[in-house]
Amino acid sequence: MKPIDKRAAPKAKPGSLVKALLYARVSSKEQEKEGFSIPAQCKLLREYALQRQFGIVEEYVDVETAKNTGRTNFGEMVKYLRKHPGVRVILVEKTDRLYRNLKDWVTLDELDVEIHLAKEGVVLSRDSRSSEKFMHGIKVLMAKTTSTIFLRKPGKGRWKRRNRGSGRPRRRSAISMSRPRTVRRSSSRTRW
Repeated sequence: MKPIDKRAAPKAKPGSLVKALLYARVSSKEQEKEGFSIPAQCKLLREYALQRQFGIVEEYVDVETAKNTGRTNFGEMVKYLRKHPGVRVILVEKTDRLYRNLKDWVTLDELDVEIHLAKEGVVLSRDSRSSEKFMHGIKVLMAKTTSTIFLRKPGKGRWKRRNRGSGRPRRRSAISMSRPRTVRRSSSRTRW
């Protein structure tokens, strides 16, 4: 883990723990099997909480995509935060585990919570520098863009298999066969 900015971390009274929520997420059952496991995220976040004197009062886990709003346990976590104003800390592995859409980002920002991104070594709060907030915004947009790319991935995989030679060969239509194709190879031009 990266070192944490000490001025952003909440100060616990000696012998007491700051209350925090733990949030872990994977997009699908397949992703969970591939090593992005919920138990691994929870273990990392529990160790993080012990090192920084946080008491985890609730744990929220989602096994669903974050590209759209409406995740079950994310919504429950937001309700909990609204109902318990004394709990203002969320512990999460990294940005894309927490959200991949802008509405969820704005929702948490409006709740004035402190977000600890354990693997990124970042603590975001109202008191964070503008440069830290800016970089976090870029990470949220990157996570959103990545989820959009995943939507196109199945078609992209078929295209790659076709060009590698596995799968059915691509047929050229009568129209495309009537037009000569130009293929550039080194300095010479070959027409077919």
